[in-house]
Amino acid sequence: ELLVVENEHLKQELKSWRSSELQKLDAAAESCSCSHCPHSQSQARQRERRLAELERELLEKSSRVETLHRQQLEEARRRKGEAEQTLSLRLQECEEELARQAAAPPRVKKVEVESADSQKALAEMQTKNAALQEQLSVQRQLLRELETQLHESQRTCAQLRTQILVYEGEMERAQGQLEAEMQNLEEEKNRVIEEAFIRAESEMKAVHENLAGVRMNLLSLQPALRTLTCDYNCLKRQVQEFPFMLDKAINEICQVISEVSSTNQELLRKYKREMNLRKKCHNELVRLKGNIRVFCRVRPVSQEEQDAADTKTMLSFDSDDDAVLYLSNKGKMMTFELDKVFAPQATQEDVFQEVQSLVTSCIDGFNVCIFAYGQTGSGKTYTMEGVVNDPGINQRALRLLFSEVTDKAPDWDYKITVSMVEIYNETLRNLLGENPTDKLDIKMNPDGSGQLYVPGLTEFTVQSPEDINRVFELGHMNRATACTNLNEHSSRSHALLIITVSGFNSATGNRTQGKLNLVDLAGSERIGKSGAEGSRLREAQCINKSLSALGDVINALRSKHSHVPFRNSRLTYLLQDSLSGDSKTLMMVQVSPLPSNMSESVCSLKFAQRVRSVELSSSSSRRHENSSTSSSPTHDSVEVTHTHTHTHTQTHTHTRTHTL
Repeated sequence: ELLVVENEHLKQELKSWRSSELQKLDAAAESCSCSHCPHSQSQARQRERRLAELERELLEKSSRVETLHRQQLEEARRRKGEAEQTLSLRLQECEEELARQAAAPPRVKKVEVESADSQKALAEMQTKNAALQEQLSVQRQLLRELETQLHESQRTCAQLRTQILVYEGEMERAQGQLEAEMQNLEEEKNRVIEEAFIRAESEMKAVHENLAGVRMNLLSLQPALRTLTCDYNCLKRQVQEFPFMLDKAINEICQVISEVSSTNQELLRKYKREMNLRKKCHNELVRLKGNIRVFCRVRPVSQEEQDAADTKTMLSFDSDDDAVLYLSNKGKMMTFELDKVFAPQATQEDVFQEVQSLVTSCIDGFNVCIFAYGQTGSGKTYTMEGVVNDPGINQRALRLLFSEVTDKAPDWDYKITVSMVEIYNETLRNLLGENPTDKLDIKMNPDGSGQLYVPGLTEFTVQSPEDINRVFELGHMNRATACTNLNEHSSRSHALLIITVSGFNSATGNRTQGKLNLVDLAGSERIGKSGAEGSRLREAQCINKSLSALGDVINALRSKHSHVPFRNSRLTYLLQDSLSGDSKTLMMVQVSPLPSNMSESVCSLKFAQRVRSVELSSSSSRRHENSSTSSSPTHDSVEVTHTHTHTHTQTHTHTRTHTL
């Protein structure tokens, strides 16, 4: 057991020593790049001496273990020999005693007759003999156990010798590995030292080169330094003189600002005078052109229609007069004279150039209405709404309003609100509401002003073209369309885009409010030709009824009747303020050039001529001033507004306003 414990202790010590030495060697290898100094070499020599001492100590302990083991084995053999000799002597004595007793003459019978003392002695001898026999068996058992222990000790000794040989082999291998690792580390150390030396030489060379370059730069920068010093002194003198120069410049600037301010005041006064004169001239020009103007636009023939057999156009234009349109119907040439006729090749921009003067009147506080009229498929929706890349009147009008509002800032502060209404089957719908199917109604304002309003109509405040696009997308998504024989996507309702422009002049306190109604009427068509049935038939009947009511209103205005039937339909009732005295109205008649649509084109053009013959009373803007002594040229218009308030009923909307 002592040998095993000593052996294990030696193994643990060897392992710990080996790991510690390896760690030291690793640390030495990591720092070998800078270990070419004498201190590192002395540490290496100390480690070598320590390694030699440990090897000697290991050899001494191994020899001591072996000597101790041999001594213990010899002591065990000696003790076992002595015990065997003692047992052998005792066994021999016992055997001799038994032999003597066996060789003795048979005296038993004689003893039996002897006295009680003899019997007692015999019993004692027998007892002693039994005890000796028992002691003999015990000694024999002990002898066997000692022999077993001897064999076990011999086997253990052999195992220990084997383990010692194994340990010696392991120590030899460890010694070889240690020597190899030491050699590798020594080689690695030498290599790293050599590399570090080479790198240090290259770095030293680079440092010397940089130092030479810095010296050259220093020599070259000395003239520049002298120049900078001279410039600095000049700048220092200028800085000292700068306050006097600054005071002089400030005085000159103040004098110039005073002169410019007086000039600006004069220019501003002239600008305001010219602006008022421009408004007066613009409104006078619109009045001279007529409060109701009628344009006609002929749509081009589509590719599908060109492929058909009947593609001959029945319309012709006057090259000298752009207000005349000729139509050949059943061999008879008909002439229609309007305010403007647009040929099929006219662009959206050409159309809007003729319309934008009315849009400008809306900013000045007038009510303006622009509506497209014509049969199904004649291009009304295209003219009013257009497409994404080529917008129509609606988007162009709003963009013009934004441009005009921006130009008039900051003197004028404008607010532009938009609402969209659909009249479907004589039912008023809110296209911008959360539930477009809800029915709206036109009611009399309870404040006693005699004005009309639409409760629940949604109104959005727009501030950019992006807001306009979102409003149009929402309104188009909720509008009712259907397919007929005359148009694949026919609008089955009247769509009204109501734009309200409210302005306030912070300088004069004037307020203006104008309203622009942009109307895309449903297609006028003959029920038999359109092929409408069921719900489509009812839609067509309601559309024709509302258009007929519009014709009745136009006829009444043309004949100057005292009663104008505005209430015969939702359309005319809602457009009452746009068809009354203080409004400016533009009718865009859309016609098709195909012979198959000649009858509808003739009806549309005749209706347009009737509308053109209507004369409304003098237009006036809805303008409110804080001072009755204003010298503005529009003061007369304010008086006219008050004189006409009893002749018609202004339609207002009671709205829910949203800001995009």
